[in-house]
Amino acid sequence: MSSLSIIIIGGGAAGFFGAITAAETFPTATITILEKNRTVLNKVRISGGGRCNVTHACFDNRQLLKQYPRGEKILRPLFNQFDATNTVEWFEDKGVPLKTEADGRMFPSTNTSETIVDCLLRTAQRLGVQVRTSCGVSTLEHKDGRWQLLLLSGETLSADRVLVATGGHPQRSAYGWLPDQAEDLIDPVPSLFTFNVPDSPFLSLAGVSVQDAKVYVVGTKQEQRGPLLLTHWGFSGPAILRLSAWAARDLATRHYQFTLRINWVPDLSENDLRLLLQDFRQQNGRKQVVSQNPCKIPSRLWTAFATESGIEEPQRWADLPAKSLNRLIERLTNSQFKVAGKSTFKDEFVTCGGIASGSLNLQTMESKSQSGLFFAGEVIDVDGITGGFNFQSAWTTGYVAGKHIGL
Repeated sequence: MSSLSIIIIGGGAAGFFGAITAAETFPTATITILEKNRTVLNKVRISGGGRCNVTHACFDNRQLLKQYPRGEKILRPLFNQFDATNTVEWFEDKGVPLKTEADGRMFPSTNTSETIVDCLLRTAQRLGVQVRTSCGVSTLEHKDGRWQLLLLSGETLSADRVLVATGGHPQRSAYGWLPDQAEDLIDPVPSLFTFNVPDSPFLSLAGVSVQDAKVYVVGTKQEQRGPLLLTHWGFSGPAILRLSAWAARDLATRHYQFTLRINWVPDLSENDLRLLLQDFRQQNGRKQVVSQNPCKIPSRLWTAFATESGIEEPQRWADLPAKSLNRLIERLTNSQFKVAGKSTFKDEFVTCGGIASGSLNLQTMESKSQSGLFFAGEVIDVDGITGGFNFQSAWTTGYVAGKHIGL
């Protein structure tokens, strides 16, 4: 009897993890990874600024689930099989210890993504997994009890089982090669992006960051709080990226044209801020408003707020008109900016949408309607915020698919 033949479509994090798990679980199976690009694990290589943010030090799965704008339903049962604790143990078992940074992100102790790439390549090779690059799949269909794959090169392959781990795609058409009776598809839209604000008065302050700001999409209930970064094109930083993820569908329907509201002093109510500024004025009446900043924001940004409020450089606190003070308070608590488009966050493109979780067996990652067809990674409608959460869902879904694909 011939050995079980398994083909993994996609040589990224989920594909490799699925292949390795399958090889460890079903050692007699023949396992092949097909990657359309000339190299594998490209996203692993570039992520985290070339350091690879492997996972997040969030070992309470109830908290971990809250980091996924889409995916809580699908990941809840999957984390019972393989979670962040398992990820850390898996890599340490392979000789790759991870370190935790102050914000909870976990990286290889070597501080280079090549350590993760080498680990996955070496482990796959040791287990006999075949890796073929420049092998894009044109069509996939089930005929005569087996899966038939037509490659872009014209070559045909067949397999008993197939794992689709092709990552996220921004266009629905990118999923067109899947079988005719393919799973329900949630329209893909981008997630995790920065905001373009061409009319921002702060473009010259690119590189200035605020440790704590609250950001809102006006006209929706979408809001987030955290560090914010001023850029040459508008705004970025964790608060913006989280907002882009949670509001991904809202922003897509608005074609990325919307009003962003920012509260730069979220710990203070408008009244508290007024009392703070009035008290500061009494204590520092002779000092210039532009250069004396009572708020916990960068001095360059404070100067810009003062200028925006019509406060000239010689203006002293003691002589500050009530109208100027009101304008300053309004800008600090309720700045509004016209967003006109988005930019990809570094090279880490993430998709909201893909294969609907309802069409999969959430214990195995197998299609409910098509026996022998499995899915893992970002091709599914799962996406996390920044911080290692997208890789964690790749390891988890890849592991579960690999564990069950040979049964």
